[in-house]
Amino acid sequence: MTYTVTWEEIKSHYRVKDREFPMLDDDTPTFMGVPHATTPEDLAGADVVIIGSSYVAGSRDKAGKGKYAGVSKSEWEQASKRVRQQSIRYPSGYLQDFDLDIFEHLNVVDMGDAEIQPGVLEDPTAENILRAQAAVEVMVGAALDAGAIPIVVGQNSPCSSYAIAKPIAERAAGKVGMISLDTHWDSKPIDYLTNDPRIAGSGNWKAKTYEFHNNFSIPNLVEIGERGMLEKKEQVRYYLERGCHFIPMWKVRTELGIEGLCGELHNAYDGTDAVYVHFDMDVIGGNGPAPGDILGDLAEPIGMSDYEVIRIANEIGQRGLTGMSFICIPPGSAVIYRLIVYVIAYLMAGLIQGRDSAAEKD
Repeated sequence: MTYTVTWEEIKSHYRVKDREFPMLDDDTPTFMGVPHATTPEDLAGADVVIIGSSYVAGSRDKAGKGKYAGVSKSEWEQASKRVRQQSIRYPSGYLQDFDLDIFEHLNVVDMGDAEIQPGVLEDPTAENILRAQAAVEVMVGAALDAGAIPIVVGQNSPCSSYAIAKPIAERAAGKVGMISLDTHWDSKPIDYLTNDPRIAGSGNWKAKTYEFHNNFSIPNLVEIGERGMLEKKEQVRYYLERGCHFIPMWKVRTELGIEGLCGELHNAYDGTDAVYVHFDMDVIGGNGPAPGDILGDLAEPIGMSDYEVIRIANEIGQRGLTGMSFICIPPGSAVIYRLIVYVIAYLMAGLIQGRDSAAEKD
């Protein structure tokens, strides 16, 4: 199924048609209509910064058109635009679940998308990929230096995942924890696309994060969602033997449930100076929120539900985080892009709830 919702259709929606909001380009509003940050001064006082990253890995054909997980790269590339378009259908930051308006408590801005040159999508050489990665790192670093939490809506590492983990590690005074929701460990020995040891690509970014940054702490890795027969036992056991907190979907379903799963998140925070959060949306597997969501070759049984993903985001927000990124947002229905909006909104609500809880204890 191909996504067919146009910007004109979204603009004509009764919740949207009479409103004004900042635009990044002719058909891309800012996330939920927040201010567009274009200068360092615009980042001053920001709590959360939204950043887009359109890099998609994957193979190419002779005409230069490629696929990722069996689906056209041009579909995957639209994620940050479509998430923003769908976000604008919500008229405010008011979450009725909590009687809480996010924007009354948090200063949220949108920096737009990183400038990833078109050539990297047709010619993903190591040098092109590294230049694209650097463009994301600059924006993430600017957000971190402003004291804000960067949230990157991307598709593949290193321009999501590693390009967020790296600046966090470089700025952390101590150990860095990680909360990772994923179907895959992404810990192959080398990037399959380039075979270049410098690249922390979509299949090896986690291994490279721990190789390149020794302050990322495996005992503070909370790995959630993997299942089945996808991984080599040596790769999984490498993390288990070093103290990783691995929570496969089987354990979630048969033992922990969502409450127990949320109780495991504290392991990312124990003794750490920073926490990076990674949401790979293939974790929903064949359990996507609406018919038509296309995970292609990434779809696997026993996926997470949309509620579980949103709930975990809220719980993480309550505990706090340094930065976050999304990858593998499947093209298809509008609902998958709304799910990303919900994850971000409920995470931000959690930030407020966590602050309020801390203030009450004081």
